[in-house]
Amino acid sequence: MGNLTYPWFKREDVDGFFALFQNNLANFFIISTVMLGQGFPTSIVFGRVIPGAAIAVIFGNIYYAYMAKRLAQKEGRTDVTALSYGISTPPMFIFLFAVLGAALAATDGDHERAWQIGVAACLLGGIIEVLGSIIGPWVRNNLPRAAMVGALAGVAISFIGGELFFQTFEMPIVGSIVLAIIVIGLVGRHAMPFKLPASLLAIVIGTVLAYVLGRADPAGISEGFTHFGFYFPLPTIAGFTGFAEMIGVGVLAAVIPISLYNFIETMNNVEAVAGLGDDYNVRECQLVDGAGTILGALFGGVFPTTVYIASTGAKEMKAGRGYSVLNGAAFLLFAIFGVIAVIAQIIPGPVIAPILVYVGIVMVGKAFVTSPERHSPAVALAMFPYLANYLTTNFRGLDPETFMAEYPAVEALGQGAMFTALVWGAFAVFGIDRDWLRGTAISFTAFILTGIGVMHAPRLGFNFGSEFAIGYLILTIGMFFMYQYFGKETPQEVEKAGKSD
Repeated sequence: MGNLTYPWFKREDVDGFFALFQNNLANFFIISTVMLGQGFPTSIVFGRVIPGAAIAVIFGNIYYAYMAKRLAQKEGRTDVTALSYGISTPPMFIFLFAVLGAALAATDGDHERAWQIGVAACLLGGIIEVLGSIIGPWVRNNLPRAAMVGALAGVAISFIGGELFFQTFEMPIVGSIVLAIIVIGLVGRHAMPFKLPASLLAIVIGTVLAYVLGRADPAGISEGFTHFGFYFPLPTIAGFTGFAEMIGVGVLAAVIPISLYNFIETMNNVEAVAGLGDDYNVRECQLVDGAGTILGALFGGVFPTTVYIASTGAKEMKAGRGYSVLNGAAFLLFAIFGVIAVIAQIIPGPVIAPILVYVGIVMVGKAFVTSPERHSPAVALAMFPYLANYLTTNFRGLDPETFMAEYPAVEALGQGAMFTALVWGAFAVFGIDRDWLRGTAISFTAFILTGIGVMHAPRLGFNFGSEFAIGYLILTIGMFFMYQYFGKETPQEVEKAGKSD
């Protein structure tokens, strides 16, 4: 078996490459356009973030190709498919809006400091991913999925789906046509003409329409080509210099849960591929994903990486390992020579926005269907805190006095929104399941987090006397009495009670 010839490249790797390439290209493009829209200079976006992300991607793709060869030799077969790997899409949006967005707000629009905070958050996220290989099973068993996906759905329906839905119709004709293609092709899964990917067709048609209708300036095309250049990845200590400030601005409330989500998704995706015959070591994959994220941060990247669920698609295409290596090499070259910068400059924002709307609605939809049906109210409840965060972020500055008079609690609810979402989502699950002891534990956790300023406060500090903290303490006592009186009901009792409600 050790002498098995496992090919570097085969015909099926062509389809596998284009499928993975399109996935990663969309993420790189979204990163570029959103960060430019946030005001980050091209020197940071294309000189630091994109090359750092490309370093992470090529590292992971090469390692997973190596793992594929090792598995092929171990099992004596040549039909092993390397795992697909790249920027993790849901965490990417959290980092764009809940980390970089929050960092910009906390630093009064200082893009250099915000980038350093983002790199520090990415570095921490990678460390959490590595630790996830140790604590992953405990987290999976103790943090309700409805709370986790509900919190992410809150970001999706506000900052991702909602905000980009508004941007889509800044060009009504272009936006409505592009969104229609996305809905029919990606949501409805209808084949597009000439078997073109729906997202590619939507971008091409939308971009052409924008220029033909005069809604995009043709000068942007020539300006886009000026971004061709040489952006060689260079190591940076930004992650270390931004670490203390990262803690101070409160982005830990977003980084910790989304990193937990990320290594659990790695676990799920590797398990899905194992069901198709390629049984990789889950713990090793979690370590690789964490190492790739850390490496990317050390070169200026701001976004976590993961094994893609698209790995199952590559397996069904009968791809080998060549598609993976080629994908990593392509993105490294694209990043170094500024190709991604050119593409991002030419395509108008309202053309790409509908694709982000699709990502948002998929995240919201999956939050409900991947949780037990009885937990759906918990998913909905976990979405509300990020609505408060969205309102505060976007509208408070327009007329602060009127805003605070109309919505006095919104600002506090939006501070540490991710933790607030997880707390109330988990509390709802434990209430639905009559798990009074865990309800007591999550209430007490909320009391501690509020008391130290992680929730309902603009910064870390001693806030145990706040009304929010006192409320959580009273709730803790109440839930403990519920536990003493009712005890722990069996799953059968809970299910019977749910059917009779």
